[in-house]
Amino acid sequence: MTLIIVLVGLLFVLAGYVISVYNKLINARNKVENQFSQVEIQLKRRADLIPNLVETVKGYAKHEKGTFEAVIEARNKAVNAGTVNEKIEANNELTGALNKLFALAEAYPELKANENFLALQNDLKDTEDKITYARQFYNDSAMSFNNLVQMFPSNIIANMFGFKKFEYFKAEEKEKEVPKVEF
Repeated sequence: MTLIIVLVGLLFVLAGYVISVYNKLINARNKVENQFSQVEIQLKRRADLIPNLVETVKGYAKHEKGTFEAVIEARNKAVNAGTVNEKIEANNELTGALNKLFALAEAYPELKANENFLALQNDLKDTEDKITYARQFYNDSAMSFNNLVQMFPSNIIANMFGFKKFEYFKAEEKEKEVPKVEF
């Protein structure tokens, strides 16, 4: 009789532990998903600003059609990306295209002085800063969740219920290169 009571007690303790870890995993997963939605909000804001910026620049640099097409194509890829990895890759490509667009703007002094362009450029810079912070928070949340999924003993419960790791936002290889400064 005592053995049965001890076994039932152990089962309750084990069930309580499983429930506790499962709830931690759900909480951590929801936090990661929330953080990713915050990134997506900022990416949408950036995508909405881009057509206005491109139209403003087009008026000054009519012969730079290839750059504009690359920006619009990268924007469309970013807006239509489905999976987290596709979104990460598409938005990295969009960042590169925007950098080319701003480099192009450097060649047109009258464009750099245009109030509409300057306002759009500032809005885009603010949005890029917000995207950077949102990505940092997402990566922090993903790391916490991934730790739960991979570390013992919570990894046992994570595997039982099919929890999978989240991917991180990472800098592309070309962004890691040290820029050359020449005088």
